[in-house]
Amino acid sequence: MRPDEFLRALDLLPTPLHERALALRAYARATRCADCQRIGDAVRLALTAAHYDEFGSATQLLDAAEQQAARHGSACRTQPTDQQLGRGRIGRWAGTTAPLVAATDASWKGRAGGIGYVVSDGHYGLRSRGTGRLDPTGYSRVLINELRAVDFLLSAYEEVPSGLTVLLDSLAALRYLHRWQAGDTEAMPAGYSLRPRRWSAQPTLVRLAELVARRPDLSFAHVKGHSGHALNEAADALSHMARRRIGEAFDVRPRAHALVDAFLRDWHATVPH
Repeated sequence: MRPDEFLRALDLLPTPLHERALALRAYARATRCADCQRIGDAVRLALTAAHYDEFGSATQLLDAAEQQAARHGSACRTQPTDQQLGRGRIGRWAGTTAPLVAATDASWKGRAGGIGYVVSDGHYGLRSRGTGRLDPTGYSRVLINELRAVDFLLSAYEEVPSGLTVLLDSLAALRYLHRWQAGDTEAMPAGYSLRPRRWSAQPTLVRLAELVARRPDLSFAHVKGHSGHALNEAADALSHMARRRIGEAFDVRPRAHALVDAFLRDWHATVPH
């Protein structure tokens, strides 16, 4: 399976299954190891099942692949890096003393979507999203993916930095974040399904609402989209890049790294340190 074929198939999976399959990506490559081949076959079958919206079968196949990989060990295959998981960092900004600021954004067109974030300390991430028969989004798709982008950002840290400011160009998403922070964690976008997930103990937005409610130190603020704000423009570009990756074959990592580096240079040039 070519890398672009794998990525297009991968983006049919819901987020937690997406991460599990991506962690097994190395096994989808050609190999002379019979054990690796069996693991790769299970991963490819899981992606095929997802193509036909059979997410239960995809989950079972990934379970089997993970069990075989655990028995086989990692000697034959390298483990995925943050970059392979859609995250990266520009190291030069790691030591910045300025207040930590992040921006998130989402892009959607047809059945293809993308989310992205960038942080003033150099962290960034982008992830493609697709839809399927069991997709829980409902009809508030753009709003929900704006909020998923915030979850993608906050989940990048083992402990979210105190005092982090998150900028969004979606006023609707911002209203939900402020409601959750005020304790109204049961408020959810219209149409968002709260049915039990096979791949997670909680729906993404339920988990995000509970996290935000516990962190009054976090700030969520509005920034006008397409106004030249460096962090917002970077997050917007990352989300568009992630969405385009579903239908186009290109190596996203060097493009994303160069793009974020350029926007962060602009941002830090205007911020006192």
